[in-house]
Amino acid sequence: MRESAAERHDRLLALVRERGSARVSDLASRLGVSPVTVRRDVEALAERGLLDRVHGSVSWPSSAGPGTPAAGGGPVLGLLAPSATYYFAEVIRGAHEAAASAGARLILRISDYRPAEDKARTEGLLAAGAEGLLIAPGWQAPGDQAAYGDWMAELPVPSVLLERQPAPGSALDDLDRVCSDHRHGVLLAVRHLVGLGHRAPLLVARSDSPTALAVRAGYEEALGALGLDRPHRVIDSAPAELDPGRFEEAVREVQTAVTSGRVTSVLVHNDVDAIHLVQRLAELGVRVPEDLALVAYDDEVAALADTPLTAVAPPKRHVGLHGARLLIERLGTERLGTAASGEEPGQHLALLPRLHVRASCGAPAPTRITR
Repeated sequence: MRESAAERHDRLLALVRERGSARVSDLASRLGVSPVTVRRDVEALAERGLLDRVHGSVSWPSSAGPGTPAAGGGPVLGLLAPSATYYFAEVIRGAHEAAASAGARLILRISDYRPAEDKARTEGLLAAGAEGLLIAPGWQAPGDQAAYGDWMAELPVPSVLLERQPAPGSALDDLDRVCSDHRHGVLLAVRHLVGLGHRAPLLVARSDSPTALAVRAGYEEALGALGLDRPHRVIDSAPAELDPGRFEEAVREVQTAVTSGRVTSVLVHNDVDAIHLVQRLAELGVRVPEDLALVAYDDEVAALADTPLTAVAPPKRHVGLHGARLLIERLGTERLGTAASGEEPGQHLALLPRLHVRASCGAPAPTRITR
């Protein structure tokens, strides 16, 4: 696989950080690229304040070295996210807002949901001068933490997990974390649909992300808490554009459950899948909300559907905001000395989603947001 520019930048920064300074020609040789490429990389990194250039050489800048405050007097924060778009764009925005208000600098690496690369990306953040880390690992499958997560317990700087809940009792369970309480979000959706007179809703969900797995677990807990029987097995969904055959199977199963009278409402993870589902069901004669009340989970694009979708909205921006504030607090305490730092308890902060009521559930929209 061809190395990306970001990966090459990480290696370049690590070399300069290790040596203090290096000639462009030496860096080109070590990196296995042309001097022209290295000069272009150095120029880009120097513009960001990560390197200093002096007559064919580069050096680690005293203004951006490890442990050195950012320009506003605050620390340098590193953020590892699996994506910079859907869902995590708001997490990043919140972290950036908190960093800016504290005079800190936020630097970002993206793993593209490749958990095997999380460690290298994080090392790149440390090489770029990060004094503390906000980490949203690229986990997708249930076994990804065990396969790719142990290294996080040994990080040399304060770290906060975002939107990830490690296995109870694991080494990562001792880390600070800030997460959306997806179980509560699912309970809001189920309770709302039941309150409209429906039996327990059907769940249509993916299984390829921690959020999807939490939604599935939350669904079982919500049914138990409300004394409801599952109306149908959980239907596994897939992106319509990536796996059209599997998507069509899910649609047909929903159609059958509705036309048989067993199901009158549905919770769908995520927004995009819900929009595709509504469109295809309409082609098959099942109307939302007339024949089927629907709630989506994520609330990224739910309001933009032809029939605006009622949706559970995890507090994504606030996850980033509170995570960065907690990390800045940890870094400030650490600077007071190890004794004071050791007295501070760890934190597991769970933020509650909200339910945004729109047309797809068949209920009039309230004047305020349901909590």
